[in-house]
Amino acid sequence: MRADHVRTYKSVHTWTGIVSGLALFIAFYAGALTVFKEPLRRWSTPPAARVQPVPMDEAQPLIARTLAATPAAAREAVLRLEGDQAIPRLEWQVRDPDAGDHDESAARHYTAVLDAGGGVQVREQRPARLVEFIDVLHRVVGLPVDSDPNRWIMGVVSVLYFVALVSGVVVLLPSLVKDFFALRVGRNLKRMWLDAHNVVGIVSLPFHLVMALSAVVFAYHDQIYALQDRLVHQGRWAQTYARPPAPPADAPARDPADMLPPSRLAQIARDAAPGFEPGGLQYTQATGPRPMVRVWGKNPQAVSPRALGGFAAIDPYTGKLLSADYLSGAQTTPNLFISSFFALHMASFGGTAVLWLYFLLGLAGAWLFYSGNLLWVETRRKAQRKGSDMPVQRRDTALMAAATVGVCIGCVAGISLTLAAAKWLPGRVQDMAAWHAGLYYAVFFGCVAWAFARGAARAAAPLLWLAVACTLAIPASSLLGWLAPGSGAWADGAPWGVDATALAGALALAWMARATARRVRCGPADSIWSVPHGQAQAARTARA
Repeated sequence: MRADHVRTYKSVHTWTGIVSGLALFIAFYAGALTVFKEPLRRWSTPPAARVQPVPMDEAQPLIARTLAATPAAAREAVLRLEGDQAIPRLEWQVRDPDAGDHDESAARHYTAVLDAGGGVQVREQRPARLVEFIDVLHRVVGLPVDSDPNRWIMGVVSVLYFVALVSGVVVLLPSLVKDFFALRVGRNLKRMWLDAHNVVGIVSLPFHLVMALSAVVFAYHDQIYALQDRLVHQGRWAQTYARPPAPPADAPARDPADMLPPSRLAQIARDAAPGFEPGGLQYTQATGPRPMVRVWGKNPQAVSPRALGGFAAIDPYTGKLLSADYLSGAQTTPNLFISSFFALHMASFGGTAVLWLYFLLGLAGAWLFYSGNLLWVETRRKAQRKGSDMPVQRRDTALMAAATVGVCIGCVAGISLTLAAAKWLPGRVQDMAAWHAGLYYAVFFGCVAWAFARGAARAAAPLLWLAVACTLAIPASSLLGWLAPGSGAWADGAPWGVDATALAGALALAWMARATARRVRCGPADSIWSVPHGQAQAARTARA
């Protein structure tokens, strides 16, 4: 390949990576955590909020009485399953009709349980939605609301991400054999970081290509589904997923007591797709003219079209299978094509080994974008010539260095602190979802402001130690709950893997903080990462 072509691709790789790198760091770091949504949800749920499961059909009286007495629940309500048991609690939402389907902040959440006398008790809930908040950070690259415009922004970032991947491979091709496994450790830190960047990028290239392409599909899936539905399925998909309208006032109401029990509905879904394991029943328009229940679940031997898995649409009164288009293990080839994008993106296939692989690849991807920005900064550093004065570094490199430090470390520290707060907020605040979001953004923007105010060199090590402290607060909260149960936190056998992983992360961050502090003190004086340059840059800014 001609040298001028390689230079062109290198320029494309550099600038697409710089434009999208910080947003992708947030998406990958948050996404790595959401691989383990259920362990995080169990870890952050206080014991008082948990309900012990019962045999599946014992929930039938709760379902029948709640759907008959509560029109909002009859329109759409969910019963969660655990194996052959059910959580005896029915959940539903009432949305603002003017809000979008993805805006969870506009929904009011309700639950229903049976009291000792068999009566239905309905309560409005303010769920913490901690895991959902971290997932929103992942889905819309750090923006606060999972809305269609923000998803489209994520789609544009993903397109830039794909272009950066392709151009990076083209740049590396001429020296791929020679440099593929080269990791030159020595005094030339820039060379070592570039080698590590290249090795991680090439080894994880298939994963990143899948993430980039599936993220584009994820951002624009409504449009893709509409086109596929119109061309292939003649509008049947839109009817399956459409939110049912309220029945006419004069329509005869059906009696939910006549519905099939949950165990029978679950068995119908199992029979339609051997290996399918139900995880929830979503009742829609239960008392109306078009009743339906979606039996959600997963099949470890098949791909799933959603993070929740797939579903079978069943008539809850007759047991007729209305649709298996989204049922894991029973999808036809056209449906499986687009579902595979979701499955590959969300790791909704395979088992625990796949989840851990995605977790590690997600963290490695976040490091890839962080290191790419550092390489961009170092490449534009003006070196001090022997006997000459200290050069004044370019302003854009100083600003990019500060942004990289503030955004990346701020994201890590903010997520860690809001996770740790899950052990302390229940019972102390009413709107836990707002507190979780507020804590994250307060830490995130505080770190960004500190990085720009102090400069990358002076801000990096203190911010890393802040991230260490916030991450250590996760296992420390569980430990305190175990040692002092009256302190407010708790540790009652919830997944200790969350605490162990956080402890390992804190140790890794502490190593990074020590290495960064050493480079600030002992690194080249003309580096953007050295304190002498930070002082010179501050003086120059003050004079300006």
